[in-house]
Amino acid sequence: MELSPDLLRQAHYWMRLARALDDRGTFLHKQSKIVGGYFSQIGHEAVSVGAALALEPNDVAAPMHRDLGCYLARGITPRRILAQYMGRSTGVSRGRDANIHGMGDLNFGIVGFISHLPASLPVAVGMAQAFTLKGESRVAMAFYGDGSSSQGLAHESLNWASVFRLPVVFICENNQYAYSTPLSRQMNIVDIADRAAGYDMPGVVVDGNDFAAVYRAAHEAVKYARAGGGPTLIECKTMRMRGHAIHDNMAYVPKELLTEWAHRDPITLLEDHMRGIGLLDNVGLSTLLAHIEAELDEAQAFAEQSPYPDEASLTDGVYA
Repeated sequence: MELSPDLLRQAHYWMRLARALDDRGTFLHKQSKIVGGYFSQIGHEAVSVGAALALEPNDVAAPMHRDLGCYLARGITPRRILAQYMGRSTGVSRGRDANIHGMGDLNFGIVGFISHLPASLPVAVGMAQAFTLKGESRVAMAFYGDGSSSQGLAHESLNWASVFRLPVVFICENNQYAYSTPLSRQMNIVDIADRAAGYDMPGVVVDGNDFAAVYRAAHEAVKYARAGGGPTLIECKTMRMRGHAIHDNMAYVPKELLTEWAHRDPITLLEDHMRGIGLLDNVGLSTLLAHIEAELDEAQAFAEQSPYPDEASLTDGVYA
């Protein structure tokens, strides 16, 4: 499957924007301008963008805290994301939360992230079942990690989706560590995708740092689901390049492992490919980066000038 120049340019923009927004968020957190914790997604750009771009506008996605590219590609702007981080009324949750938790907007087909992983999976499966019952040609995509793949909810969600042949695509982001627990201490298999066989669904392993590989696998899985084939489990092997959250110095990760993965940075890999086929040069890259920085400067100014929510509205949209 040949990827069009337009698709590659889109992917490049979203991946670069996600990386720059992540860096901006880290900087703002250190300035104490971000309320609450902060989770970096550096190293996951190819997974979140590659999977998101395989969806149609009417589909739904349930991304995680390391899927910033998915939120952006689906339509949530840097303005709203930075306002979300700062707890402002113009943020996605209107100041009800102060990080990527709860950052959902069904106008863009995004299910708000549920902190306790993988609690978003049964929600996505339920939506996929609703699509089936209504006869709608729509697909749900659910993201989860290697650690949460061992949780009961993950197995229950895969099993239910398989039994009813639901149009759902499971994206497992295997970034080697569940907080500080390495993969070898939580399972005795090399590929998480092997578990798909137990639920009679396709299991695919891809290089999670290769945008083209992620996109192709997700595109085929979405097409298969929409045609009535049922669910697919895609395992994207990648590496979390920063700590679990901003407080985590990753002392438990061997430095040589980080060095190895740094040489396979997903953005560098995409840019090398684009240069090789004549889609990118130094001038074009500099222009894009300057445009993104200006976009983030404007977004930051918008967020900082936005008000905090009125205390009188504290219970608006809050349900027990």
